[in-house]
Amino acid sequence: MDKSKLLLLFLTLFFVMLGFGIIIPNLAYYAKETGATTTEIGILMSIYSGMQLLFAPIWGRLSDKYGRKPAILLGLLGNAAALIGFGLAKDYLWLFTARSAAGIASAAVLPSVMAYVADITTSEERGRGMGLMGAAMGLGFILGPAIGGIMGSHDMPFFVAGGLSLLTFLFALILLPESLQKGLKNEDLEDRHEWVSPREIFRQTTLKSPLTPLFLVAFFSTFSFSGLEMIFPLFIEDRWDYGEREMGWMFMIMGAIVVPLQGGILGILINKFGERRIVLTGMLLNALGMGLLLTAYSFASLTLYLTITGVGNQLIRPTNTSWISKQTRIGQGAAIGIMDAFLSLGRILGPPLGAWLYAKEAYPYIVLSGILVIATLCLYIPLRRIQDETVPTS
Repeated sequence: MDKSKLLLLFLTLFFVMLGFGIIIPNLAYYAKETGATTTEIGILMSIYSGMQLLFAPIWGRLSDKYGRKPAILLGLLGNAAALIGFGLAKDYLWLFTARSAAGIASAAVLPSVMAYVADITTSEERGRGMGLMGAAMGLGFILGPAIGGIMGSHDMPFFVAGGLSLLTFLFALILLPESLQKGLKNEDLEDRHEWVSPREIFRQTTLKSPLTPLFLVAFFSTFSFSGLEMIFPLFIEDRWDYGEREMGWMFMIMGAIVVPLQGGILGILINKFGERRIVLTGMLLNALGMGLLLTAYSFASLTLYLTITGVGNQLIRPTNTSWISKQTRIGQGAAIGIMDAFLSLGRILGPPLGAWLYAKEAYPYIVLSGILVIATLCLYIPLRRIQDETVPTS
Protein backbone atom coordinates (compact mmCIF):
# COMPACT_ATOMS: atom_id res chain seq x y z
CA MET A 1 0.00 0.00 0.00
CA ASP A 2 1.42 3.36 -1.07
CA LYS A 3 0.76 5.43 2.06
CA SER A 4 1.99 8.69 0.55
CA LYS A 5 -0.51 8.50 -2.32
CA LEU A 6 -3.31 7.50 0.04
CA LEU A 7 -2.50 10.53 2.20
CA LEU A 8 -2.74 12.80 -0.86
CA LEU A 9 -6.09 11.24 -1.78
CA PHE A 10 -7.28 11.55 1.82
CA LEU A 11 -6.49 15.27 1.82
CA THR A 12 -8.08 15.73 -1.61
CA LEU A 13 -11.37 14.15 -0.53
CA PHE A 14 -11.28 15.91 2.82
CA PHE A 15 -11.01 19.37 1.24
CA VAL A 16 -13.64 18.53 -1.40
CA MET A 17 -16.12 17.37 1.25
CA LEU A 18 -15.18 20.26 3.55
CA GLY A 19 -16.21 22.64 0.78
CA PHE A 20 -19.37 20.62 0.17
CA GLY A 21 -20.22 20.70 3.87
CA ILE A 22 -19.60 24.43 4.24
CA ILE A 23 -22.52 25.25 1.95
CA ILE A 24 -25.03 22.87 3.61
CA PRO A 25 -26.27 25.24 6.36
CA ASN A 26 -26.66 28.04 3.82
CA LEU A 27 -28.00 26.46 0.64
CA ALA A 28 -31.66 26.36 1.68
CA TYR A 29 -31.54 29.86 3.20
CA TYR A 30 -29.77 31.34 0.18
CA ALA A 31 -32.20 29.72 -2.26
CA LYS A 32 -35.11 30.95 -0.16
CA GLU A 33 -33.77 34.52 -0.35
CA THR A 34 -33.87 34.31 -4.16
CA GLY A 35 -37.55 33.36 -4.00
CA ALA A 36 -37.31 29.56 -4.30
CA THR A 37 -40.17 27.54 -2.83
CA THR A 38 -39.68 24.55 -0.53
CA THR A 39 -40.24 22.16 -3.44
CA GLU A 40 -37.77 24.06 -5.63
CA ILE A 41 -35.17 23.86 -2.85
CA GLY A 42 -35.74 20.10 -2.73
CA ILE A 43 -35.13 19.94 -6.48
CA LEU A 44 -31.87 21.87 -6.02
CA MET A 45 -30.73 19.27 -3.49
CA SER A 46 -31.67 16.39 -5.80
CA ILE A 47 -30.31 17.69 -9.11
CA TYR A 48 -26.77 17.57 -7.73
CA SER A 49 -26.98 13.82 -7.10
CA GLY A 50 -28.94 13.31 -10.30
CA MET A 51 -26.10 14.77 -12.34
CA GLN A 52 -23.65 12.61 -10.41
CA LEU A 53 -25.60 9.46 -11.24
CA LEU A 54 -25.85 10.35 -14.93
CA PHE A 55 -22.31 11.60 -15.48
CA ALA A 56 -20.23 9.34 -13.21
CA PRO A 57 -20.19 6.52 -15.81
CA ILE A 58 -19.15 8.99 -18.53
CA TRP A 59 -16.37 10.50 -16.46
CA GLY A 60 -15.37 7.05 -15.32
CA ARG A 61 -14.87 5.68 -18.79
CA LEU A 62 -12.94 8.81 -19.73
CA SER A 63 -10.69 8.30 -16.71
CA ASP A 64 -10.19 4.65 -17.72
CA LYS A 65 -9.03 5.88 -21.12
CA TYR A 66 -7.09 9.06 -20.30
CA GLY A 67 -6.19 8.64 -16.63
CA ARG A 68 -7.51 9.38 -13.15
CA LYS A 69 -5.59 12.61 -12.62
CA PRO A 70 -7.08 14.52 -15.60
CA ALA A 71 -10.60 13.58 -14.47
CA ILE A 72 -9.90 14.66 -10.89
CA LEU A 73 -8.36 17.97 -12.01
CA LEU A 74 -11.18 18.83 -14.42
CA GLY A 75 -13.73 17.98 -11.76
CA LEU A 76 -12.07 20.16 -9.13
CA LEU A 77 -11.78 23.10 -11.52
CA GLY A 78 -15.37 22.75 -12.70
CA ASN A 79 -16.60 22.43 -9.13
CA ALA A 80 -14.82 25.65 -8.15
CA ALA A 81 -16.45 27.55 -11.03
CA ALA A 82 -19.90 26.11 -10.23
CA LEU A 83 -19.71 27.02 -6.53
CA ILE A 84 -18.62 30.57 -7.26
CA GLY A 85 -21.39 30.80 -9.85
CA PHE A 86 -23.92 29.66 -7.24
CA GLY A 87 -22.73 32.38 -4.87
CA LEU A 88 -23.29 34.99 -7.60
CA ALA A 89 -26.77 33.70 -8.51
CA LYS A 90 -29.70 36.11 -8.43
CA ASP A 91 -32.57 33.88 -9.56
CA TYR A 92 -33.67 30.25 -9.42
CA LEU A 93 -32.64 29.37 -12.98
CA TRP A 94 -29.11 30.50 -12.23
CA LEU A 95 -29.12 28.48 -9.00
CA PHE A 96 -30.38 25.39 -10.84
CA THR A 97 -27.74 25.71 -13.57
CA ALA A 98 -24.88 26.20 -11.10
CA ARG A 99 -26.04 23.33 -8.90
CA SER A 100 -26.31 21.03 -11.93
CA ALA A 101 -22.81 22.01 -13.04
CA ALA A 102 -21.48 21.26 -9.55
CA GLY A 103 -23.04 17.79 -9.72
CA ILE A 104 -21.48 17.12 -13.13
CA ALA A 105 -18.05 18.27 -11.90
CA SER A 106 -18.16 16.33 -8.62
CA ALA A 107 -19.08 13.21 -10.60
CA ALA A 108 -15.55 13.38 -11.99
CA VAL A 109 -13.84 13.76 -8.61
CA LEU A 110 -15.32 11.39 -6.05
CA PRO A 111 -15.58 8.18 -8.12
CA SER A 112 -12.21 8.83 -9.77
CA VAL A 113 -10.56 9.06 -6.36
CA MET A 114 -12.14 5.73 -5.40
CA ALA A 115 -10.92 4.25 -8.68
CA TYR A 116 -7.46 5.66 -7.91
CA VAL A 117 -7.52 3.81 -4.57
CA ALA A 118 -8.47 0.61 -6.36
CA ASP A 119 -5.57 1.16 -8.78
CA ILE A 120 -2.91 1.42 -6.06
CA THR A 121 -4.13 -1.22 -3.58
CA THR A 122 -4.37 -4.99 -3.61
CA SER A 123 -7.59 -6.84 -2.80
CA GLU A 124 -6.40 -7.33 0.78
CA GLU A 125 -5.54 -3.64 1.20
CA ARG A 126 -8.59 -2.22 -0.54
CA GLY A 127 -10.97 -2.32 2.39
CA ARG A 128 -8.58 -0.27 4.50
CA GLY A 129 -7.97 2.17 1.66
CA MET A 130 -11.68 2.70 1.04
CA GLY A 131 -12.19 3.10 4.78
CA LEU A 132 -9.65 5.91 4.85
CA MET A 133 -11.46 7.66 2.00
CA GLY A 134 -14.74 7.25 3.85
CA ALA A 135 -13.18 8.78 6.95
CA ALA A 136 -11.92 11.74 4.89
CA MET A 137 -15.37 12.32 3.44
CA GLY A 138 -17.06 11.96 6.80
CA LEU A 139 -14.63 14.33 8.51
CA GLY A 140 -15.00 16.99 5.83
CA PHE A 141 -18.77 16.61 5.73
CA ILE A 142 -19.06 16.98 9.50
CA LEU A 143 -16.63 19.89 9.97
CA GLY A 144 -17.88 21.75 6.87
CA PRO A 145 -21.35 22.66 8.18
CA ALA A 146 -19.84 23.81 11.46
CA ILE A 147 -17.54 26.21 9.61
CA GLY A 148 -20.22 27.34 7.17
CA GLY A 149 -22.68 27.95 9.96
CA ILE A 150 -20.54 30.53 11.76
CA MET A 151 -19.69 32.64 8.70
CA GLY A 152 -22.72 34.87 9.16
CA SER A 153 -23.45 35.28 5.45
CA HIS A 154 -25.45 33.09 3.10
CA ASP A 155 -23.39 33.76 -0.03
CA MET A 156 -19.85 33.86 1.42
CA PRO A 157 -19.69 30.06 2.09
CA PHE A 158 -20.06 29.37 -1.65
CA PHE A 159 -17.06 31.56 -2.46
CA VAL A 160 -15.04 29.92 0.33
CA ALA A 161 -16.02 26.44 -0.91
CA GLY A 162 -15.11 27.43 -4.47
CA GLY A 163 -11.76 28.71 -3.26
CA LEU A 164 -11.11 25.44 -1.42
CA SER A 165 -11.87 23.49 -4.59
CA LEU A 166 -9.48 25.70 -6.55
CA LEU A 167 -6.71 25.24 -3.96
CA THR A 168 -7.29 21.48 -4.02
CA PHE A 169 -6.96 21.60 -7.81
CA LEU A 170 -3.53 23.23 -7.48
CA PHE A 171 -2.56 20.77 -4.75
CA ALA A 172 -3.51 17.76 -6.92
CA LEU A 173 -1.93 19.26 -10.04
CA ILE A 174 1.45 19.60 -8.35
CA LEU A 175 1.59 16.60 -6.01
CA LEU A 176 -0.72 13.85 -7.25
CA PRO A 177 0.84 11.41 -9.77
CA GLU A 178 -1.17 9.37 -12.29
CA SER A 179 -2.21 5.92 -11.06
CA LEU A 180 -3.59 4.28 -14.20
CA GLN A 181 -1.25 1.67 -15.64
CA LYS A 182 -1.55 0.64 -19.24
CA GLY A 183 -1.58 -2.97 -20.36
CA LEU A 184 -2.88 -4.57 -17.16
CA LYS A 185 -3.99 -8.17 -17.29
CA ASN A 186 -7.65 -9.10 -17.00
CA GLU A 187 -7.18 -10.53 -13.52
CA ASP A 188 -5.72 -7.19 -12.43
CA LEU A 189 -8.79 -5.33 -13.70
CA GLU A 190 -11.56 -7.22 -11.99
CA ASP A 191 -11.34 -5.38 -8.66
CA ARG A 192 -11.09 -1.85 -10.03
CA HIS A 193 -14.00 0.52 -9.66
CA GLU A 194 -16.71 -0.22 -12.22
CA TRP A 195 -18.76 2.64 -13.65
CA VAL A 196 -22.47 1.90 -13.42
CA SER A 197 -25.16 3.67 -15.46
CA PRO A 198 -28.71 4.07 -14.08
CA ARG A 199 -30.01 1.37 -16.42
CA GLU A 200 -27.33 -1.07 -15.29
CA ILE A 201 -28.26 -0.66 -11.61
CA PHE A 202 -31.37 -2.74 -11.99
CA ARG A 203 -30.11 -5.02 -14.72
CA GLN A 204 -27.18 -6.15 -12.61
CA THR A 205 -28.77 -6.31 -9.18
CA THR A 206 -32.55 -6.71 -9.12
CA LEU A 207 -33.45 -10.29 -8.16
CA LYS A 208 -29.99 -11.42 -9.31
CA SER A 209 -27.31 -10.29 -6.90
CA PRO A 210 -27.10 -11.81 -3.39
CA LEU A 211 -25.87 -8.37 -2.27
CA THR A 212 -29.11 -6.58 -3.18
CA PRO A 213 -30.12 -6.25 0.53
CA LEU A 214 -26.86 -4.40 1.19
CA PHE A 215 -27.46 -2.10 -1.77
CA LEU A 216 -30.94 -1.41 -0.39
CA VAL A 217 -29.40 -0.53 2.98
CA ALA A 218 -27.29 2.07 1.16
CA PHE A 219 -30.37 3.42 -0.64
CA PHE A 220 -32.77 3.69 2.31
CA SER A 221 -30.23 5.12 4.76
CA THR A 222 -29.18 7.81 2.27
CA PHE A 223 -32.78 8.42 1.17
CA SER A 224 -33.94 9.19 4.70
CA PHE A 225 -30.87 11.20 5.77
CA SER A 226 -30.90 13.36 2.62
CA GLY A 227 -34.57 14.09 3.29
CA LEU A 228 -33.60 15.23 6.79
CA GLU A 229 -30.81 17.45 5.43
CA MET A 230 -33.16 19.15 2.99
CA ILE A 231 -35.75 20.30 5.51
CA PHE A 232 -33.66 20.68 8.69
CA PRO A 233 -32.61 24.33 8.03
CA LEU A 234 -36.22 25.31 7.30
CA PHE A 235 -37.48 23.27 10.26
CA ILE A 236 -35.27 24.98 12.84
CA GLU A 237 -35.90 28.42 11.32
CA ASP A 238 -39.69 28.09 11.27
CA ARG A 239 -40.02 26.51 14.71
CA TRP A 240 -37.25 28.20 16.74
CA ASP A 241 -36.04 31.03 14.51
CA TYR A 242 -32.61 29.40 14.40
CA GLY A 243 -30.31 30.10 11.46
CA GLU A 244 -27.07 28.88 9.97
CA ARG A 245 -25.05 29.82 13.07
CA GLU A 246 -27.05 27.59 15.41
CA MET A 247 -27.07 24.84 12.83
CA GLY A 248 -23.31 25.09 12.54
CA TRP A 249 -22.88 24.59 16.27
CA MET A 250 -25.20 21.58 16.17
CA PHE A 251 -23.08 19.96 13.47
CA MET A 252 -19.88 20.80 15.34
CA ILE A 253 -21.14 19.05 18.48
CA MET A 254 -22.35 16.10 16.44
CA GLY A 255 -18.96 15.89 14.72
CA ALA A 256 -17.12 15.85 18.03
CA ILE A 257 -18.96 12.61 18.80
CA VAL A 258 -19.20 11.02 15.37
CA VAL A 259 -15.59 11.50 14.18
CA PRO A 260 -13.96 9.55 17.06
CA LEU A 261 -16.60 6.85 16.63
CA GLN A 262 -15.89 6.41 12.92
CA GLY A 263 -12.16 6.90 13.25
CA GLY A 264 -11.35 4.43 16.03
CA ILE A 265 -14.23 2.71 17.78
CA LEU A 266 -16.19 1.47 14.76
CA GLY A 267 -13.57 -1.12 13.73
CA ILE A 268 -13.61 -2.58 17.24
CA LEU A 269 -17.42 -2.73 17.23
CA ILE A 270 -17.48 -4.49 13.85
CA ASN A 271 -14.97 -7.10 15.04
CA LYS A 272 -16.96 -7.72 18.22
CA PHE A 273 -20.56 -7.65 16.98
CA GLY A 274 -20.30 -8.18 13.21
CA GLU A 275 -21.44 -6.01 10.30
CA ARG A 276 -25.09 -7.06 10.39
CA ARG A 277 -25.72 -5.93 13.97
CA ILE A 278 -23.91 -2.64 13.41
CA VAL A 279 -25.87 -1.90 10.22
CA LEU A 280 -29.23 -2.72 11.84
CA THR A 281 -28.34 -0.66 14.91
CA GLY A 282 -27.34 2.25 12.70
CA MET A 283 -30.62 2.14 10.77
CA LEU A 284 -32.68 2.08 13.96
CA LEU A 285 -30.68 4.92 15.55
CA ASN A 286 -31.12 6.93 12.36
CA ALA A 287 -34.88 6.37 12.49
CA LEU A 288 -35.06 7.07 16.24
CA GLY A 289 -33.23 10.39 15.97
CA MET A 290 -35.46 11.60 13.14
CA GLY A 291 -38.62 10.56 14.96
CA LEU A 292 -37.56 12.40 18.09
CA LEU A 293 -36.89 15.69 16.27
CA LEU A 294 -40.55 16.64 16.42
CA THR A 295 -40.46 16.36 20.23
CA ALA A 296 -37.43 18.66 20.58
CA TYR A 297 -38.02 21.60 22.93
CA SER A 298 -34.62 23.32 23.11
CA PHE A 299 -31.26 23.74 21.40
CA ALA A 300 -29.82 20.95 23.54
CA SER A 301 -32.57 18.46 22.70
CA LEU A 302 -32.37 19.34 18.99
CA THR A 303 -28.62 18.75 19.04
CA LEU A 304 -29.03 15.46 20.92
CA TYR A 305 -31.58 14.07 18.45
CA LEU A 306 -29.55 15.25 15.46
CA THR A 307 -26.50 13.54 16.95
CA ILE A 308 -28.41 10.28 17.40
CA THR A 309 -29.36 10.43 13.72
CA GLY A 310 -25.78 11.32 12.71
CA VAL A 311 -24.30 8.47 14.74
CA GLY A 312 -26.72 6.02 13.15
CA ASN A 313 -25.93 7.27 9.65
CA GLN A 314 -22.18 7.14 10.18
CA LEU A 315 -22.41 3.60 11.54
CA ILE A 316 -24.11 2.41 8.37
CA ARG A 317 -22.04 3.54 5.39
CA PRO A 318 -18.48 2.40 6.28
CA THR A 319 -19.79 -0.83 7.80
CA ASN A 320 -21.97 -1.54 4.78
CA THR A 321 -19.09 -0.77 2.39
CA SER A 322 -16.78 -3.11 4.31
CA TRP A 323 -19.43 -5.85 4.30
CA ILE A 324 -19.98 -5.52 0.55
CA SER A 325 -16.23 -5.68 -0.13
CA LYS A 326 -16.01 -8.93 1.85
CA GLN A 327 -19.07 -10.63 0.34
CA THR A 328 -18.94 -9.62 -3.30
CA ARG A 329 -18.66 -12.28 -5.99
CA ILE A 330 -18.53 -9.87 -8.93
CA GLY A 331 -15.38 -7.97 -7.96
CA GLN A 332 -15.00 -5.15 -5.47
CA GLY A 333 -14.91 -2.50 -8.16
CA ALA A 334 -18.24 -3.55 -9.64
CA ALA A 335 -19.87 -3.89 -6.21
CA ILE A 336 -18.69 -0.45 -5.05
CA GLY A 337 -19.85 1.08 -8.32
CA ILE A 338 -23.35 -0.35 -7.85
CA MET A 339 -23.45 0.78 -4.22
CA ASP A 340 -22.46 4.32 -5.29
CA ALA A 341 -25.35 4.32 -7.75
CA PHE A 342 -27.82 3.32 -5.02
CA LEU A 343 -26.42 6.06 -2.76
CA SER A 344 -26.96 8.62 -5.52
CA LEU A 345 -30.48 7.33 -6.13
CA GLY A 346 -31.27 7.84 -2.44
CA ARG A 347 -29.96 11.41 -2.59
CA ILE A 348 -32.08 12.08 -5.67
CA LEU A 349 -35.38 10.86 -4.25
CA GLY A 350 -35.04 11.84 -0.58
CA PRO A 351 -34.98 15.66 -0.78
CA PRO A 352 -38.08 16.09 -3.02
CA LEU A 353 -40.12 13.81 -0.76
CA GLY A 354 -38.93 15.65 2.34
CA ALA A 355 -39.71 19.03 0.73
CA TRP A 356 -43.15 17.90 -0.43
CA LEU A 357 -44.06 16.52 3.00
CA TYR A 358 -42.81 19.68 4.70
CA ALA A 359 -44.80 21.92 2.37
CA LYS A 360 -47.91 19.81 3.12
CA GLU A 361 -47.19 19.91 6.88
CA ALA A 362 -47.31 16.11 6.78
CA TYR A 363 -44.77 15.37 9.56
CA PRO A 364 -41.83 14.60 7.24
CA TYR A 365 -39.52 13.30 9.96
CA ILE A 366 -42.12 10.81 11.18
CA VAL A 367 -42.73 9.61 7.61
CA LEU A 368 -39.00 9.29 6.80
CA SER A 369 -38.40 7.55 10.13
CA GLY A 370 -41.27 5.15 9.46
CA ILE A 371 -39.95 4.30 5.99
CA LEU A 372 -36.56 3.49 7.50
CA VAL A 373 -38.07 1.30 10.24
CA ILE A 374 -40.12 -0.64 7.67
CA ALA A 375 -37.03 -1.08 5.49
CA THR A 376 -35.06 -2.33 8.50
CA LEU A 377 -37.72 -4.91 9.35
CA CYS A 378 -37.98 -6.09 5.73
CA LEU A 379 -34.19 -6.42 5.42
CA TYR A 380 -33.67 -8.16 8.78
CA ILE A 381 -33.88 -11.74 7.47
CA PRO A 382 -32.12 -11.11 4.10
CA LEU A 383 -29.21 -9.52 5.97
CA ARG A 384 -29.02 -12.50 8.31
CA ARG A 385 -28.82 -14.82 5.29
CA ILE A 386 -25.91 -12.81 3.91
CA GLN A 387 -24.15 -13.00 7.27
CA ASP A 388 -24.64 -16.76 7.44
CA GLU A 389 -23.08 -17.29 4.00
CA THR A 390 -19.34 -17.73 3.84
CA VAL A 391 -18.13 -16.01 0.68
CA PRO A 392 -14.43 -15.58 -0.06
CA THR A 393 -13.37 -11.98 -0.56
CA SER A 394 -12.74 -11.14 -4.23
